[in-house]
Amino acid sequence: MQKEIYFAGGCFWGVEHFFKGVDGVRSATPGYANGNIENPTYQQVYTDTTGFAETVKVCYNPDRISLQRLVRLYFTIIDPASLNKQGHDEGTRYRTGIFYSDASELPLLEAEMDRLRAACQEPVVVELEPLRNFYPAEEYHQNYLDKNPGGYCHLDIKAFAYLRMYQDFALIIEGETDQIARMAEAAALIQERLHFFWTGFYRVQGDQLVLGPFQGPSACLRIGYGKGVCGTAWKQARTIVVPDVEEFPGHIACSSLSRSEIVVPVLKDGQVTAVLDIDSTEVGTFDRLDAAFLELVTQLI
Repeated sequence: MQKEIYFAGGCFWGVEHFFKGVDGVRSATPGYANGNIENPTYQQVYTDTTGFAETVKVCYNPDRISLQRLVRLYFTIIDPASLNKQGHDEGTRYRTGIFYSDASELPLLEAEMDRLRAACQEPVVVELEPLRNFYPAEEYHQNYLDKNPGGYCHLDIKAFAYLRMYQDFALIIEGETDQIARMAEAAALIQERLHFFWTGFYRVQGDQLVLGPFQGPSACLRIGYGKGVCGTAWKQARTIVVPDVEEFPGHIACSSLSRSEIVVPVLKDGQVTAVLDIDSTEVGTFDRLDAAFLELVTQLI
């Protein structure tokens, strides 16, 4: 069985390359979607007068990967609040959008869009529309980054490292019901693949966070509710990215080597049960992409 969904996420070279690496995806084809002429050329689309968006047709096996997971992976690699601009690329051809060919998928897609809007601090400008037309791009655009390994890609290279780590984690923990075991595996994989200074979990115990599985040097054993970055993420039940820990009010310095930090809450039935805490020895290490992928990881916890 095969199904299809269409993702517009800026330059289609990087988007195609990303989805080709997703387990369960059978093919990813760059092309032009939802425009107002027939058989457009790249030169025509580039003028931003045809209405087309650079789009990737993703064909997948629903027995191996769900549409929900595909959509959530798509959200990790776009800036959903950026209108007609992704990375350094600007123009209506680089707008973001999900185009569907099966109307029965609309409720799920709308639910995922609502979830994205709830999590986003700015208005979301991702289009959600039925597919009106799609034309594959010229041959030289197909598999562009395979043909040109050093070619331009607007996606951060760490997106591909996160994708491999996330998929490996999902496979490893399949069937494992113990949360501590899942945390331990997540901490080990993140540390092994991304090479951060400290990666670990703090578990909610009463009015404190208690140290759980971690990778890295010795750390604080307990953190109070609303205290430091971890306690604040617990209190606010949202991901917090701190570019410079010295500028975060009430920061708890478990190590003087920590310069930037990200904390992601682990949620169950809307309640925070733990937090994933990652520290770096460099300022400004973490951004929206880190947050998006680490939130996917915590959903598996």
